Amino acid sequence: MKMIMAVVKPHRMDQVRDALTAIGVHGLTATEVKGYGRQGGHTEIYRGAEYQINFVPKMKLEVAVSDDLAERVVEAIREAANSGQIGDGKIFVYDLGSALRIRTGESDNEAL
Repeated sequence: MKMIMAVVKPHRMDQVRDALTAIGVHGLTATEVKGYGRQGGHTEIYRGAEYQINFVPKMKLEVAVSDDLAERVVEAIREAANSGQIGDGKIFVYDLGSALRIRTGESDNEAL
């Protein structure tokens, strides 16, 4: 099993969710986060004054999937989140040791 974590632009969230649903992903966790990467933030002008935005708003998605689905999930997220602009995000893949569905007691792939 794999845990796939992606950090993407907030306005790409609907496209990512639709892409994951299309390949059979039944659930994900999404969190509003702030951060910066190579872009290091940006400047904005508000009421004539320029100020620095050090942390850019992003969405962090977490999806637990079976090993055979992981590569398709990564590709679906990459395609849906890609705008070709700086700050499109990152995808991280972790090995997942175990999973347990609390309600039924199912474990590992059956719990996903």
